[in-house]
Amino acid sequence: MKIISAAEIDRALTFPGLVDRLEAAFREGAVQPVRHHHTVERPDGAASTLLLMPAWTDFPAAGTSDGGYVGVKIVTVSPDNNAIGKPAVMGVYLLLDGRTGEPLALIDGQRLTQWRTACASALAARYLARPDASRLLVIGAGALCPFLARAHCAVRPIREIRIWNRTPANAETAAAALRDSGLDVSVADDLHDAIGWADIVSSATISTSPLVAGSALKPGVHVDLVGGFTPAMREADDAAIAAARVYVDTRAGATKEAGDIVQPLTSGVLAADAIVADLYELARARKSGRGSADEITLFKSVGAALEDLAAGIAVYEARAGGAA
Repeated sequence: MKIISAAEIDRALTFPGLVDRLEAAFREGAVQPVRHHHTVERPDGAASTLLLMPAWTDFPAAGTSDGGYVGVKIVTVSPDNNAIGKPAVMGVYLLLDGRTGEPLALIDGQRLTQWRTACASALAARYLARPDASRLLVIGAGALCPFLARAHCAVRPIREIRIWNRTPANAETAAAALRDSGLDVSVADDLHDAIGWADIVSSATISTSPLVAGSALKPGVHVDLVGGFTPAMREADDAAIAAARVYVDTRAGATKEAGDIVQPLTSGVLAADAIVADLYELARARKSGRGSADEITLFKSVGAALEDLAAGIAVYEARAGGAA
């Protein structure tokens, strides 16, 4: 069994390449039960979340015994980790031979998640953002921030990037790192103004109160919500939901787990049949993406095990071929 580090993942993947792999995965499909959530309570009263995300495919694949792959991601989310300088999200990805069950690789789960989450957002933007979108706002300066910036740059002609964070110093740190890679990045001081400036708004926070105000959105903007993963988390307000054509990564996941979808469905702000499409329907050309230059589009993802499987296979096959 191969042990594949974060650095090896970075060498194995490219943003355009993984966007294409995810598009193919949604087009071809895989078995992916809705992920398991478990609350892990601690004696000090705090709690972590344990997530189990399995998926498998049965079509022949390179490097296996003609039985495809099985994969499962094991993730913990511990919000208090930030106070001790550790990431809130930890995880590993286990990739197995689909026929024999033989473990093939244990892959760094945090890095794999960063890559596949950002590239799923970029895949949605390929269908939903204006082709000429050049201004990107990233809300949240956590570990996902640079991946979202680079992924969106891979599918749209982004020329300027702004980062907003509750702690401006953290936004400046993230901006400086991206500037070192040659991107034009600055810190946004006023969130409302920055939202109105952007062609793409990508939010990656675990906020429980909305940050993206519908009143700030300009015609033609694409909103990308990736942070919230429970019904209690919310990144966009009701006005943003009401103003937009709404898309999701998977209907089953988003309508059960995403506060940005669950809460408006419960209140009646959003009707279930008003969710235009998920990534399966977009990748298979069963539903359309952006219809006009002025419409507002909104994509909500909670993460899909199929994405992890596709990314894990891409990393494993590159590593097995000597590219990682």
